[in-house]
Formats: sequence, C-alpha cells, structure tokens
Amino acid sequence: MSPPARETGHSMSPPARETGHSMSPLQGKVAIVTGGTRGIGFAIVERLLADGADVVIGAISDDELTKALDALRSAGHKPVGCVGNLALPGEADRLLAVATEAYGGADILVNNAGGGVIRATLEHTEETLQATIDNNLWTTIRATRALLPHLVSRGGGRIVNIGAESVRNGLLDHAMYNAAKGGVHAMCTALAREFATSGITVNTVAPSYVETPEITAGVEAGRFDEAFLAVLDAATDLIPMARPGRVEDVAGAVAYLVGPDGAFVTGQVVSVNGGSSMG
Repeated sequence: MSPPARETGHSMSPPARETGHSMSPLQGKVAIVTGGTRGIGFAIVERLLADGADVVIGAISDDELTKALDALRSAGHKPVGCVGNLALPGEADRLLAVATEAYGGADILVNNAGGGVIRATLEHTEETLQATIDNNLWTTIRATRALLPHLVSRGGGRIVNIGAESVRNGLLDHAMYNAAKGGVHAMCTALAREFATSGITVNTVAPSYVETPEITAGVEAGRFDEAFLAVLDAATDLIPMARPGRVEDVAGAVAYLVGPDGAFVTGQVVSVNGGSSMG
C-alpha cells in the first residue's frame, strides 16, 4: 500500500459540532470520500470542499490520487489522500489514520468506491462476480466498520453510501451488480437504527444512470462495445426527464444529507433518478 499523500498546516483541533446554518455549512467538518478521484466521487469531493469541509480522498492508485489532488490544488483547495484497496481487511483503517493525522479525526464518511462488471448474468465469470462484490459491497462494509467506533466516540457523524437506482428498476444486465448494491441498500437501514442513539445518521443516495466525464469521453472515443451502449440507452429510456443524471445532481444530494438540513434524516434511500422509479 502506498503512503498517503498529505498536506501540512491544518489544525489538529477536533472539528466543531453543528451549530446551525452558515455560508459554509460544513465548516469545521472532516469528510472521507472513498473512490473520490473521478466521476461522481470527484464531484462529491468538490462539493464538500466548496461547502467548507476538509476532505480525505480514498483512491485505488497513486496515479489517480495525484491527478485528483493536482486538480483540486489548482482550484485552491488542500485535500489529503490515501491509496489502498478498501475491499481488503485493514486497508480502510488507513483512511481514519490519515484523517486523524491531518485534521484530528473525521465526521463524515461517503462510501462512493465501487465499480461493477456490467454484463449479462450468464456471461459473468468467477473473477467478474468477485470483483463486483468486492468493489461495491466489501468496500462499503470495510470503510463503515473502520469509521463507526470513531464516530461513536465523537458523539455522532454522518455516513452516506452511494447505491444504485438499478436495484429498484431492474436495469438490463445489472443483476449481479444489483446483488452488491442491494446489499449496500439493505445494510443502510439496519445501521441507521442501530446507531441512531449514538448521533450517527446513515443514508444511501441511489443515482440512476449518470453521464460522468469518463463515460462521455469513452463514448466519444468509441471505447465501449455495442452491449454497453445498449445498456446506456436502456438506462436513459427509463428516465422520464429524458436525460442522464449529472455528477452534480448526486453531489447535491450527498451535501444535503451530511449538512445541517439532513440532521433528522436517517435510514433512507434517496433516489436521484429523474423519476425512473417513483414512490
């Protein structure tokens, strides 16, 4: 595991507790965002930084982390980062260690790390099945278990998981991916009830198809096969608003749940889906 990238000069004092609204609703808060180097994760990092939080970015590779940190620093931010495979035992502990060294602890965990192999059920192999469960379910379990004792000791915190709209609408070729993300959805409600009296809220944001910069670039470069393009078309056809989601749509929902206005919301799956499922 590569050593974490760090910035110096940050206060080691514990973050201030919520005292109400301000121009920077997350001022004094520390957020960990897994899978925060690109796509939805990067947009979440940008939004939380804009709202005043200090942010620790979890990344799968040094190259991805360096690119993300460089982009954010050029915009005037000073996040820190940690590289590791969160599906493996013990790796998520490094996230908390980095947050504690840089900022004195953490208040918010956004479980965004993921990425499934999207293919027809009978075309999966043992390796692709394992990767889908590892990347989406185990990463969430490991990071959550690593942070929960710390959040309990601090008297509260916020956990937001990034789930999937396909769990509800049965999107083409997503059955095995839904098995992993469905586990994330199910875990949310039980955790919310278990830790409610500890001051910890646990929620899931479930996006529909979101047209990330990486997907746009891949389509334009012709990197996707016909089967995957068919999935994208099917996902868009399910959305009454007749467009994919934007990364900012998802980041806004996360910001609400971890901010002052989300203090009484827990155990919920918040669908950011353009209406592709309702009720």
